[in-house]
Amino acid sequence: MKHWIQAARLRTLPLSVSGIIVGSMHALSHSTRTIITPTEVFSWKIFGLAILTTLGLQILSNFANDYGDGIKGTDNEDRVGPKRAIQTGVISPKSMKSAIALTSILTFISASLLIFFAFRNTNLGYSLFYIALAIVAIASAIRYTVGKNAYGYSGFGDIFVFIFFGLVSTLGVNFLFTKQLSFDLFLPSIAIGLLSVGVLNLNNMRDEASDKKSNKNTIVVKIGGENAKKYHYFLIVTAMLLMIIFGIINEFHFDQYLFVLAYFPLIKHLITVYNCSNNIELDSELKKLALSTFALSILMALCMIFFLSDLLVNNY
Repeated sequence: MKHWIQAARLRTLPLSVSGIIVGSMHALSHSTRTIITPTEVFSWKIFGLAILTTLGLQILSNFANDYGDGIKGTDNEDRVGPKRAIQTGVISPKSMKSAIALTSILTFISASLLIFFAFRNTNLGYSLFYIALAIVAIASAIRYTVGKNAYGYSGFGDIFVFIFFGLVSTLGVNFLFTKQLSFDLFLPSIAIGLLSVGVLNLNNMRDEASDKKSNKNTIVVKIGGENAKKYHYFLIVTAMLLMIIFGIINEFHFDQYLFVLAYFPLIKHLITVYNCSNNIELDSELKKLALSTFALSILMALCMIFFLSDLLVNNY
């Protein structure tokens, strides 16, 4: 059990639900009555299933990454980060394949329940679209490093992370509640997508040398370490600016800018990356950036709920 928990990479899970939290709380901020018993838009059942499905996708991705990099020899003695399950032999490739299959099935069941409770017997077109989206998400999580044409080995991992952990996670879950596209939510969805890509980019900067030897052509390998740093600054700073713009557009009150507290560890992180001269030093920054993104999503959610509280006071 200890080795399976390690293979699930628990430190990656908070980051994966950041978009779900923001998209869901945006829906809650447009609900009526109270936060405990919201009506019209928000449902705690949908929220819980969305969290469960996203966690399933992240764990699936982690298992598949361990398997794909393990059997291809990408995880070797040159790797800087933590040793992986297949790499060390504590879990066999056959067992990991079984775990990938089981996690895929459980994740699809969770996604199906989520879609059912969101649309019930109405909006068949929406249901079919989300089922197809779930299948694509599961397949993409596996194909990142598994197979001859794994897209993570061609530098397309950043696109996958941006789309599924940014746009789909935030906008997609919000649509399950509201049944409409919230255009103002594009800004935080892009921001969370960029921060999620930042975590992947940090991981790839750490593994640049070993990835290059293993022909894993990530964005970092393609553009080089120094350019990867500049790319990293762009991802984090742009995300921070987009969140500020979102607050301005939605006419946040002064106290609703509480989310900027998460900028302090993000700025400190950028300084650390700037001063870093040894890739091994980046490993500890992965957890910090992931948790900072999670904290930002929680604080933004609270800020939107504060806005809801103001509306309730004014209306009642």
